[in-house]
Amino acid sequence: MYSYEDRMRAVELYIKLGKRLQATIRELGYPTKNALKDWHREYELRQDLRIRSRPRQAKFSASQKQIALEHFASQGRCISWTMRALGYPGRATLTAWVREAFPETRAVSTRGYRVGTRCDAEKKAAVVGLYSRHETAQALAEKV
Repeated sequence: MYSYEDRMRAVELYIKLGKRLQATIRELGYPTKNALKDWHREYELRQDLRIRSRPRQAKFSASQKQIALEHFASQGRCISWTMRALGYPGRATLTAWVREAFPETRAVSTRGYRVGTRCDAEKKAAVVGLYSRHETAQALAEKV
């Protein structure tokens, strides 16, 4: 997230200010206190910082991903069912895998019908008609 130069500038200022976290963060506007502590610890051990951060190890193997996608495709294309049956991954991860593997898959709308666009006078007339009970609610609904 931060370049090598940004991290070195933060560590050098941290040391210059007597290892005061808040003063360093206030001066630079970054990083968090834990990130600054980690950078300083690394600097003390190596007398330098890594130029690149190490890549994050994949949480799931390629075979686990393939199993999940096969289950999704063969069991009704339901993300919730796949997560429940396999016990992994989380919804966001599985959704990303599905969108990558099946780009034609779209989210299904679970919303009901849209409320009609009626003016306020029509809505009031319907409510008055319902409360007055000159006709059944079913008949009033059909009329409105």
